[in-house]
This record gives sequence, structure tokens and C-alpha cells, in this order.
Amino acid sequence: MTQVAPPTPERGHRRRRRDRSRRSRFVTTTVITAVVICAAAIITQGWLPTVGSAKQTVAVKSSQPPQFYEAPPTKPMPTPKPKPKPKPKPKPTPTPTHTQAVTPVPDGPPPGDWTLAFDDEFNGTSLDTTKWSTGWGGGTGITAPVNSTEDDCYDPAQVAEGGGALSLTLTRESESCGISAQYAAGLINTDGKFNFTYGFIQARVWLPGTPGNPDYVANWPGVWTDGQNWPDDGEIDIAEGINGNVCAFFHDAATVYQALSPGGGNGCPNGVYTEGWHTFAANWEPGIITWYYDGVDIGSVTSGVTSAPMFLILDYDAQSPAHAPDTMKVDYIRVWQHP
Repeated sequence: MTQVAPPTPERGHRRRRRDRSRRSRFVTTTVITAVVICAAAIITQGWLPTVGSAKQTVAVKSSQPPQFYEAPPTKPMPTPKPKPKPKPKPKPTPTPTHTQAVTPVPDGPPPGDWTLAFDDEFNGTSLDTTKWSTGWGGGTGITAPVNSTEDDCYDPAQVAEGGGALSLTLTRESESCGISAQYAAGLINTDGKFNFTYGFIQARVWLPGTPGNPDYVANWPGVWTDGQNWPDDGEIDIAEGINGNVCAFFHDAATVYQALSPGGGNGCPNGVYTEGWHTFAANWEPGIITWYYDGVDIGSVTSGVTSAPMFLILDYDAQSPAHAPDTMKVDYIRVWQHP
């Protein structure tokens, strides 16, 4: 059989075969590279936290298959609360301060036609018993108090005159006068010895102050008048110590008591009336009573004014809380009347 030589490769034929081989190797290389990159991305993604996420997935190294836990989100820092300001301590309630009374004017009644009807200057060495009685209710010796709220008996031993003044002293001592009292008090009155209708009554008095608060009158002093049938015949309180104040009132059957109105308001004017000599007066006229403290008009009443005869009373009694021993002094007491 005749041998025939193989044909000569056409130009470019071998080259096309080599190109296919190169192309095949290139594709293979590209695929492998892509696989490696993907594997690396997967591994990297499993080990690194996702940035910006509040939740973090973390692989835990162990001989066991990988385990994962979810890390809690980070808590925000708390906003500090402002400290409360300390509450200021309550200030003690200040004790009311009395203002000094107006400078006294000359003694005596308002201008007019007046006659001095009664006068005791207390310049002797003992009480003038032609003008005064000690005790209450016409009794002698130690007598019961006027008011059932008093914790005292009236004892003549608590009344003294000397040095140009009357002294009424309150002392702490047990006494019996129909009640068992802790204090002995002093009282004098003119009942049955000087009774009068209408007039200008004035007394110059020293009132002791309360210990620690000298502007407030101690205990229960009184400069007043009374009728025979209380309250129908009325009562004129010229100067009465009540809760540290010096007050003026009128008692009658209709209203029990009346506070002053024009000029004086509640009957207890501002002013310091303790630890010094002061004058207290009342002008009792038909249909009107006007009060004067240190010569100053502090007010008047015009309703229910009595026309019944009255008598004078000076006393220094125990009022809770009482302070004893202490003494009220009276320089004089006078009554003027129209002729």
C-alpha cells in the first residue's frame, strides 16, 4: 500500500490549538481564584463583627463546633440627676414687736367743766380703808376670785402701800378660798364706799413685763369698773392685761363685750405699756365711752352704754402661764365728774 505523507499543517492551525489550551488554563485559573476569594470572604465574615450593628456575632474558639452568642447592646451612660437643694430650716415665728406709745400728754380729762370726785395718790404707809376694801364680794380676809378661770385667792397680805405707790403682788403659794389655788393675788375695790355714774377715770400704773419678753405684760392686771348686777349693769375695762397685751373693752348684757371701733380697732392698741409708768383712762359719758392710753384716743363704743352706778377695781391676778412673784404698782387713780 502506498504511503502517503501527512498533510502540512495549515498556517495558523497549530496556533488555534495552542490558543484553546491557553484559554482553558486561563478559565481554570480564574475559577480557582474566584473560589479562593469567596472562601476568604466567608471566613473573614464569620470572624469579624459587623460594623455599625448594635448586635455582635462572635465565634467562640473550642474543640467543639463553633458556638455563637449575641452580645448585649451597649447601655447608654445614665444622665446624672441634679441634687435637690437643701430645704431651708423654718425660721421661728418672730414675736410681734410692740411700738412705743406716743409721748404722754398732761394728766386730766378733756377740756370742759370738771370736778375731782375721787382721788387716791397712795402716798401713805397703809391702804386707806375708808376708800378701799380688799377682796371680792363684800367678804373680809381671803376671798374667792372674780373669774372662775383664775388660779388664785385674793389675800389682803398681797396689798401694800408705801413709797408713794400701791403695790399688788402675785406670789406662788397654796391657798383656800372655796377653791384650792396655787397663787395669792391682790385686789382692792371701792364698792359701797365710792359708787358713781359717769365720769373721767384715770390711773397711772406700772405693769411688769414677761421674763424674756419685757414688752408683754405679765399675768392678769386690771384697772376697771363694775356695777352691782353683772353684766346687766355693765363693766368698763380701762386697762386689762390679756395674753401679753393691754386692752380696753366694754361688757354689757347684749354683746358680753365690745371691742373699740373708731381710732382703736380691736381694743388692744400697739404700744409698749410695760416696765414704765403709763396712764390709762376712760371717759364715760351718756351714750359713749372713749378710752385714752398715755393721753391718746384709742377708740370708743356707743352701743349699750350703761347708766348704772359703778365702783373702781384694781387687781393683779394669775393668768396661765403665771409668773410669780411679780408686782403691779399704781401711782394714783382719779375720777372727775361734771358738776
